[in-house]
Amino acid sequence: METNELHRGRLIDHVQLVVRNLPASQAFYEAVFEALKVPMGGTGDGFFWADELFVSTAQSGAAQGHLTGRVHLAFQAQDRAMVDAFYKAALAHGGQDNGAPGERPYHPGYYAAFVLDPDGNNIEAVFHGAATRSAASVKVTF
Repeated sequence: METNELHRGRLIDHVQLVVRNLPASQAFYEAVFEALKVPMGGTGDGFFWADELFVSTAQSGAAQGHLTGRVHLAFQAQDRAMVDAFYKAALAHGGQDNGAPGERPYHPGYYAAFVLDPDGNNIEAVFHGAATRSAASVKVTF
């Protein structure tokens, strides 16, 4: 299968992960997002968020007492060096290797790394190679 065009930012509004150990997850994701140059959005009683990712304890109202199952999340990286930095930061902050940085066969130029976060979720950083974007990001104003 050859992919000629990718569209990002049109399908997912937000994702919630419900975790066992919020401080461990927060340390992991803060390090990962620093490597990916994604600012943390904020914290609250039993949760934190960044961009479209919301992470909470099972006691949050939205979680209704249940942990999420194993999830795969892929974060966009600006270049291969950022994928490498993500991988190193994740391993240094409680992540486990699930696929070292390297080219993948999904499409030409697909360079990614995979780690398991403290709850076993499969977290990926991917650089799709040289491409032209119509916009750097989508801005929504209310």
